[in-house]
Amino acid sequence: MEPRVKGFVQSYNRDRGYGFILPLGSTTPVFVEEEHIEGDPRVLSEGQQVTFTIELGPGRMEAHHVRP
Repeated sequence: MEPRVKGFVQSYNRDRGYGFILPLGSTTPVFVEEEHIEGDPRVLSEGQQVTFTIELGPGRMEAHHVRP
Protein backbone atom coordinates (compact mmCIF):
# COMPACT_ATOMS: atom_id res chain seq x y z
CA MET A 1 0.00 0.00 0.00
CA GLU A 2 1.15 3.53 -0.76
CA PRO A 3 2.22 5.79 2.15
CA ARG A 4 -0.54 7.85 3.77
CA VAL A 5 -0.64 11.59 3.13
CA LYS A 6 -2.31 14.35 5.17
CA GLY A 7 -4.38 17.05 3.55
CA PHE A 8 -7.49 19.23 3.68
CA VAL A 9 -10.71 18.95 1.71
CA GLN A 10 -10.71 21.81 -0.80
CA SER A 11 -14.25 21.14 -2.07
CA TYR A 12 -16.77 18.31 -1.99
CA ASN A 13 -20.12 18.00 -3.78
CA ARG A 14 -22.30 15.75 -1.60
CA ASP A 15 -25.00 15.41 -4.27
CA ARG A 16 -22.57 14.18 -6.92
CA GLY A 17 -20.22 12.31 -4.56
CA TYR A 18 -16.88 13.78 -5.58
CA GLY A 19 -14.48 16.60 -4.75
CA PHE A 20 -10.87 17.62 -4.33
CA ILE A 21 -8.33 17.28 -1.52
CA LEU A 22 -5.25 19.49 -1.21
CA PRO A 23 -2.29 17.49 0.16
CA LEU A 24 -0.16 19.31 2.75
CA GLY A 25 2.79 21.04 1.08
CA SER A 26 1.22 20.86 -2.40
CA THR A 27 -0.61 23.35 -4.60
CA THR A 28 -2.16 20.66 -6.81
CA PRO A 29 -5.49 19.23 -5.61
CA VAL A 30 -6.22 15.49 -5.89
CA PHE A 31 -9.59 14.15 -7.10
CA VAL A 32 -11.67 12.06 -4.66
CA GLU A 33 -14.84 10.02 -5.17
CA GLU A 34 -17.32 8.92 -2.52
CA GLU A 35 -16.44 5.25 -3.05
CA HIS A 36 -12.88 5.90 -1.80
CA ILE A 37 -13.97 7.42 1.53
CA GLU A 38 -13.70 5.03 4.47
CA GLY A 39 -16.20 5.03 7.31
CA ASP A 40 -19.82 6.03 7.54
CA PRO A 41 -21.20 8.37 6.35
CA ARG A 42 -19.12 8.63 3.18
CA VAL A 43 -19.10 12.41 2.96
CA LEU A 44 -16.50 15.14 3.43
CA SER A 45 -16.73 18.80 4.41
CA GLU A 46 -14.75 21.71 3.04
CA GLY A 47 -11.72 22.41 5.25
CA GLN A 48 -11.85 18.97 6.92
CA GLN A 49 -8.46 17.36 7.62
CA VAL A 50 -8.07 13.86 6.17
CA THR A 51 -5.43 11.21 5.52
CA PHE A 52 -5.31 9.22 2.29
CA THR A 53 -3.16 7.48 -0.29
CA ILE A 54 -2.51 8.90 -3.76
CA GLU A 55 -2.94 6.55 -6.69
CA LEU A 56 -2.98 6.99 -10.45
CA GLY A 57 -6.53 6.83 -11.76
CA PRO A 58 -7.71 7.08 -15.35
CA GLY A 59 -5.62 10.04 -16.51
CA ARG A 60 -5.19 11.76 -13.14
CA MET A 61 -4.02 11.30 -9.59
CA GLU A 62 -6.77 10.28 -7.14
CA ALA A 63 -7.18 10.06 -3.38
CA HIS A 64 -7.97 6.53 -2.16
CA HIS A 65 -8.50 5.06 1.33
CA VAL A 66 -9.62 8.50 2.59
CA ARG A 67 -10.04 8.69 6.37
CA PRO A 68 -11.54 11.72 8.12
